Amino acid sequence: MGAKLAHDLVLTATRWNGSLNVDADNPAASSADLTIDARSIEIVEAVGGVMSLSDKDRKKIAKNMEDDVLLSNKFPTLTFVSSSVAGAEPNFTAAGTMTIVGTSRPVNVAINVNGTTVTAKATISQKDFGIKPFSAMMGAIKLRDDVDFELTVTLPSA
Repeated sequence: MGAKLAHDLVLTATRWNGSLNVDADNPAASSADLTIDARSIEIVEAVGGVMSLSDKDRKKIAKNMEDDVLLSNKFPTLTFVSSSVAGAEPNFTAAGTMTIVGTSRPVNVAINVNGTTVTAKATISQKDFGIKPFSAMMGAIKLRDDVDFELTVTLPSA
């Protein structure tokens, strides 16, 4: 019953920077890095749930993310730095280290290059980074442990 009350949240980071260096002839020479300002993460969409999210709900979720989940006053950034890249155009895999709330863990990122559009996807476990997934109503409502990251960038034409 609790699952029907909860929402799947789609979040966005409004402040971030990164670099992607792709050497199509030698993918191992490629690299990627990304830094996200944890304080810039906002709710874009809330899918599901019995009722839509009110402004009060959105503010409460944002405060919870900042104070209890991401601890953004102490850890203001989320980062990814690649250590190796493998594959061939259009599909690459960047292995590297993601750091969230001061905890670093290995992560593989699937990267797809389609013309000037680059899409990177990864799934992480909150528990791997020491984050306890949110729950309420004595566990009747809880967030799943896995979080999906997706970044889509359109590059300038050569």
